[in-house]
Amino acid sequence: MKSRSAMVYFTCNRLWYASRSSGGPPAATMGRVIAIANQKGGVGKTTTAINLAACLAVAGSQVLLIDADPQANTTSGLGLRGQHQRTLYHALAMSESLDRVEIASGLDGLSLIPSERNLAGAEIELVDIERREYRLREILENHRDRFDFVLIDCPPSLGLLTLNALTAADSVLVPIQCEYFALEGVSELWDTLIRIRRSLNPTLAVEGFLLTMFDERTNLSNQVMADLRDFLGSQVFETSIPRNVRLAEAPSHGQPIILYDPKCRGSESYVNLAKEVLANDKKSAREGN
Repeated sequence: MKSRSAMVYFTCNRLWYASRSSGGPPAATMGRVIAIANQKGGVGKTTTAINLAACLAVAGSQVLLIDADPQANTTSGLGLRGQHQRTLYHALAMSESLDRVEIASGLDGLSLIPSERNLAGAEIELVDIERREYRLREILENHRDRFDFVLIDCPPSLGLLTLNALTAADSVLVPIQCEYFALEGVSELWDTLIRIRRSLNPTLAVEGFLLTMFDERTNLSNQVMADLRDFLGSQVFETSIPRNVRLAEAPSHGQPIILYDPKCRGSESYVNLAKEVLANDKKSAREGN
């Protein structure tokens, strides 16, 4: 897999701004935790989690990807379903150390905290625990300094698992499908983020809103993009993720798109998204965030 990683990086070098031999992007003193969340399902959260994490790893960052969804699609999308003894459930509900839960992804620089269907039970088991919304944050406290980025793939709900992710996060990345109801969903999510800032995580920032499943051929996609940029301004990423067959095929092969087809439009888009996230991280470091 190492030689494959090197090949992919060489292929994508025309899009990237730094070489792996030069050490990649400068490491932060403590890993930046980014929750990938939207209470609406089918908007590309898992696709974004897998492929953004992989692109950051190929760029030279050390990345931990946490699958916080009981459906475990991130775990299976990396070809790792059933290849683990412990999952996030064991860390949250049974106080297992993340060191014992973490597994290698097969891609240099990318590690995974896998999930399973039992994770759904953690929401019930944590109900009576004091500071239950801070469980993931406390677990990560002594673990995140090993990584440049920690990405959390959240379930499509605002239950206790998502609240844990947003309480643990430095910022939230919101994928938004280019469809008619997109603006309505954004306003609801915005209200949720305000409540979380007030009660659980006052420093939670918006990493950015990411337009997914964008089809430049349709008037609807272009109108939604224009409306969201008008409504949210610079908080919308410059990069948008297109509808792409190869991007849809990659999870069935257990690979991120940068390994499955590094030259396709979907791969190029996630490489560009990773560049924007790295730029945000540098800006945050300069501002002392």
